Amino acid sequence: MRFKTMFSPVQIGPMTVKNRFVVPPMGNNFANTDGTWSDQSVAYYAERAKGQFGLITIEATVVHNDAKGGPRKPCLYSDASIESLKKITDACHAQGAKVSIQLQNAGPEGNAVNAGAPIVAASAIPAVFGRDIPVEVPTERVYELVKGYGDAAERAMKGGADAVEIHMAHGYLVNSFISPRTNKRTDEFGGNFENRMRFPRLIVEEVKRRVGGKVAILARINSSDEVEGGDDVHDSAAIAAYLEDCGVEGLHVSRAVHIKDEYMWAPTAVHAGFSAELVTEIKRAVSIPVITVGRYTEPYYAELLVREGRADLVAFGRQSLADPHMPEKAMNDHLEDMLPCIACLQGCVANMYKGEPICCLVNPFLGHEAEGLKKAETPKKVMVIGGGVAGMCAAFIAAERGHDVSLYEGTDRLGGNMRLAAYPPGKGDITNMIRSYIVRCEKAGVKIHMNTTVDLDFVKAEKPDAVIVATGSRTLILPIEGIDNPAIIHGSDLLDGRRAAGKKVLVVGGGMVGCETAAFLGEQEHDVTVIEFRDTVGADVIHEHRVFLMEDFKNYDIKQITSAKVCRFYEDGVAYESPDGSMHEVRGFDSVVLSMGFKNYNPFAEQLEELGQEVYVIGDATRARRALDATREAYAAAVQI
Repeated sequence: MRFKTMFSPVQIGPMTVKNRFVVPPMGNNFANTDGTWSDQSVAYYAERAKGQFGLITIEATVVHNDAKGGPRKPCLYSDASIESLKKITDACHAQGAKVSIQLQNAGPEGNAVNAGAPIVAASAIPAVFGRDIPVEVPTERVYELVKGYGDAAERAMKGGADAVEIHMAHGYLVNSFISPRTNKRTDEFGGNFENRMRFPRLIVEEVKRRVGGKVAILARINSSDEVEGGDDVHDSAAIAAYLEDCGVEGLHVSRAVHIKDEYMWAPTAVHAGFSAELVTEIKRAVSIPVITVGRYTEPYYAELLVREGRADLVAFGRQSLADPHMPEKAMNDHLEDMLPCIACLQGCVANMYKGEPICCLVNPFLGHEAEGLKKAETPKKVMVIGGGVAGMCAAFIAAERGHDVSLYEGTDRLGGNMRLAAYPPGKGDITNMIRSYIVRCEKAGVKIHMNTTVDLDFVKAEKPDAVIVATGSRTLILPIEGIDNPAIIHGSDLLDGRRAAGKKVLVVGGGMVGCETAAFLGEQEHDVTVIEFRDTVGADVIHEHRVFLMEDFKNYDIKQITSAKVCRFYEDGVAYESPDGSMHEVRGFDSVVLSMGFKNYNPFAEQLEELGQEVYVIGDATRARRALDATREAYAAAVQI
């Protein structure tokens, strides 16, 4: 076996975990609004246990009745949730997995409206602009909060949990006491290290008393707060050692507070194990098992970390969303079948914040575990037109359901525009997704026809029972004078190596596509300027991605012209109008690259009814949007056939 260390058992307090693969706690909004877990919650966790994750950690669970941070947060401040928790633990235990449950009060990161009460913290310091100002917890109330953690731990034990994980990271309530940046108290809970650690110590002691050694006690801590005045890794090592002395039996080491959440859920540009050195420092400080988390996708580096003794278990967070069966595939040497997390953050983090059930761009099955993938009652002949991610996704799902599926792609490569999205700096993981979809199509028995242009006569000749139109999108060509000049380079042609740019380049369009194209050129030492209609570039880029994209702009000295309405294209530049109505020109560029976005492409738009009775138009063929929409629509179409 290639990953012997990762598949060896480990002892955490009274709990024996069969391997080192961990599902960390991730808010998923599958819980019921009354604070109990739903049938979908049960199916979600059970699927990851079936996939051979050894330790399943249930998402942050509210321990105080005035601290609910979202409408679908599970709660353990009453006995009402015990029965639904037992369904999860029973389902996971049946697959040989152990279950830990994270106990949380969001504190200053909470929401007074959802909580139905003012949020609280060590001191009255808001987490970030726009958030509620928390109330400083009165001294006597701190002791009451301690009891709430003990109550929740006892309920977790009654619900069959093997471990509880006390949340002490990410700026939440306990962390607000630990960090000198957010703790300005002058009572026994403020001041020196011992006083700032008094609240977590009392919690650990209370939980320890209530569970009586029957379940393991873990704590989640920051390896570093990543903000000025917060705890750094040296402080965190001391915190780790202190918690071990208090009776904590395992540590789950994460990173950062929310205003630096690019270190919490790292985007695509960040490499696996980017926090490994920090975790190593903390591992040196303790003798109890340490779980590391941080952008782990494939198990190779995880195996190395555990083999070297730099960590004891590895949490595969978003990867367990993208492919809950990754450990099983690693165990059986079938990693080419793995659906990889590409750290896009589109369906997981975004939906978590919106209070909506999470979903996944790569894995459209996420959120549908309770339904299962049902076999087709009547196998049909299915034609899929277009070999981008929408077409491939629809094809392999339909084939896995038992249909006879043929996929037709007009070019010599699969992947569509998503393949080109892998070219800018830091986006290479997207290629892994494309390859995994190709493998899945092949293994599902999809018949793939390349360099095949499909028209209405072709469809009629093939006589399919169902047609899925996934023809994607093309470069957006707005009615601007000179835009059709052959000298103008389309961004897709540039990325695909069909056109080359000169030294000095003007990129027209400063949305995500244009900015990433500019970074691609900047990395190759072109002299790049971006011109954008809006008042800022990258306005449509998710915050965590934008942090690193703007770092590229700085490193490659990419210049910006904003609030500019392009009115005319020249071979060497453009004319544009400013908000005040004045006209300007920027000229003298060796190349002008058009990256103003994409427009849907559907050659059958006027002929859909003639294609047959069962026709589905999915992805960018409907309207140019995110890849998340493409795979979600692919799933919806494929399960209907």
